[in-house]
Amino acid sequence: MVRQILLIDDNPQDRVLAEEAFEQVCGDCHLITQPSGPEALEYLKNAAVLPDVLLLDVNMPGMNGFEVLAALKADPRLALIPVVMLSTSQSQEDVARSYTLHASSYLVKAPSFSGFLTQIEAFLSYWQVNRVVGTSH
Repeated sequence: MVRQILLIDDNPQDRVLAEEAFEQVCGDCHLITQPSGPEALEYLKNAAVLPDVLLLDVNMPGMNGFEVLAALKADPRLALIPVVMLSTSQSQEDVARSYTLHASSYLVKAPSFSGFLTQIEAFLSYWQVNRVVGTSH
């Protein structure tokens, strides 16, 4: 079964790295990328099939990740999609705010590609276990 993942990140380099990482570690993943919150929300509004999980950058211009998360959770059609917040910030306030807004998880972006690969592998392993026991979307 193909897993559909939506990455929302304003940084084109981060989107390319994510595409490379998912290609290397997840043969049955289909990664879709969106460069901004408004574009992602429009995409989701019109999507016939919703993604299995969202990876959402916290620090984006215009509409930041927290605002996107709040909009997702306010929409009954989108509210149950698990959302993993991504950030370079290790701020406890950012982490707490993410969980207050009902994010499923918070990942601090690894500083290297190999570190990011390790994070993606761990995320996919964790996600697969939770899907099997029925605690995830």
